[in-house]
Amino acid sequence: MRSFVTVALLIPLAGQAEAASLRCNSKLISTGNLTSEVLDRCGEPVDRSFLGYRQVVGDWGQRSEVAVEEWIYGPWNGMLYFVRFEGNRLTTIQSKRSN
Repeated sequence: MRSFVTVALLIPLAGQAEAASLRCNSKLISTGNLTSEVLDRCGEPVDRSFLGYRQVVGDWGQRSEVAVEEWIYGPWNGMLYFVRFEGNRLTTIQSKRSN
């Protein structure tokens, strides 16, 4: 019964993967890259979405808001790639099989 519940919880995640880097042609982007570096290496995305603002707390407790954007690249070899930026820094790279 326990293994059935585990499998049932993992099925929705089977189509998505998260990575710390992505190869664009012969160039590589990684979390921490600036938006300008991603544009230079991967070119213009097929879609850009402004998701809003996120409040972040600095090392000494100072609070600030940063813009959050999601760009979509692909499909490359049947995969779409979703790259998310917070404050012009790449924070996550996710992939999903395109239909």
